[in-house]
Amino acid sequence: MKAEPNPVSDLLVFLTNPIWPTAVYWVLLLAGFAIAFSAWQREPAQRSARNVGIWLLRLIMGTMWWQQSLWKIPPNYDGLVFWMKQIVAHASIPLQAAMVDRLVLPNISVFGPLLYLLEVLIGVSLMLGIFTRVFAGLGLLLALNLWVGLYSAPNEWPWTYGYLIVIQALFVIDPPGRCLGLEKPVAASGRGVSRVDLVRKRL
Repeated sequence: MKAEPNPVSDLLVFLTNPIWPTAVYWVLLLAGFAIAFSAWQREPAQRSARNVGIWLLRLIMGTMWWQQSLWKIPPNYDGLVFWMKQIVAHASIPLQAAMVDRLVLPNISVFGPLLYLLEVLIGVSLMLGIFTRVFAGLGLLLALNLWVGLYSAPNEWPWTYGYLIVIQALFVIDPPGRCLGLEKPVAASGRGVSRVDLVRKRL
């Protein structure tokens, strides 16, 4: 009897698949660990179970976005076109269906690479902990698009995208890059803070 896929076997396949995105993912993963270790060593305030938990969650979510970009690598748009057509057929808002049908699908050679790049950047942002509020917000918009577009699609559970919306919204409210990431919190001291720190705090 053939063994059914399971989380462990799927993870091993993902981590060992001999294609170039696998090597890039390993670089990002190791960089994420190195950044977290550096922040842990440098800043005592970062050494908490909460920060470790948030770091792990954003690493997992970054991996999800990265993995979901793999079947959209240009110029392979077959899967993307299929799901775009599902939105056309089942979108809960007619305007969305019309825009996808008349604008996106006829210009998939333009929108396909843009969507791929956006999902890659969201994944990189979360894995490294940089500009996470900005890219979590963009991820939130993508999740909203899927939720509305595939709300009535066969064999789709709307809450799947609902949970993704909630997670991305939480990342917008409380940017996870401030926990063992590159978005170092501004230290509470009497000294002035650098412009870089101010930008990081706002993002």
